[in-house]
Amino acid sequence: METLLFSIQNHIAQIIINRPHKANALDAKSWEELQLIFEQINDDDTIRVVIISGGDSKHFCAGIDLSLLMSVTQNTLSCEGKKRERLRKQIIDLQSPINAIENCTKPVLMAIHGGCIGAGVDLICAADIRYCTNDAYFTIKEIDMGMVADLGTLQRLPKLINPSIARELAFTGRAVSGTEAQQIGLVNKAFETRAELEQYVWEIATQIASKSPIAIRGTKHILNYSLEHSTKDSLEYMATWNAAMLLSNDLQEAFLAQTQKRSAKFED
Repeated sequence: METLLFSIQNHIAQIIINRPHKANALDAKSWEELQLIFEQINDDDTIRVVIISGGDSKHFCAGIDLSLLMSVTQNTLSCEGKKRERLRKQIIDLQSPINAIENCTKPVLMAIHGGCIGAGVDLICAADIRYCTNDAYFTIKEIDMGMVADLGTLQRLPKLINPSIARELAFTGRAVSGTEAQQIGLVNKAFETRAELEQYVWEIATQIASKSPIAIRGTKHILNYSLEHSTKDSLEYMATWNAAMLLSNDLQEAFLAQTQKRSAKFED
């Protein structure tokens, strides 16, 4: 990996955006590697939870690298129809790694510091849980560039926070501080220092990793399904899901562990 650092420890995968010289702006290689990493994570049963952070950069993510943005806009095809068709495909290709975060079978946690700008907001909106430092800030910067945010923020953010607040942020592009992000529900918790942030996120990840892997994966799948379906349809789907998944070795191990008053040990 050229733009991301990837490691696995105690069933926890850590992805660190590693372009500090570019304030962690994401270039074409970043998108490619992000897609590859999540394909690997989905295929690796030893991984039970994922953490994404900004590493040593001043910012968590400064958005899309200008070189990538310019390459998307510089389409030299003479046919206007083919030009638009190619542009549409390029946008869908850029959406794909963000979708991979949301569709990852394992919970994805974000540890955010500094600026989370443009595409950075797309990234975090696709995650399951978000935490940040007090001095972090979030901005839907696309509006100031004369464009509509097109990688998922406008689709996901109104489901995370008050839709009216989401519209305000999308229309104005104003920066939201870490403390305000906690107040409006964009993040679960904001911390004074990065050390406190990272310690807490690892504690949460460790707690999740100690649970039944099949139950965690199923819980994420059902939560995502329920966002897009009615309560009635979701309950019927839930019954079908548990009819297939409930009677697992993990269920037996959980019962035995409680009976024997010990920590459960689940298979990968």
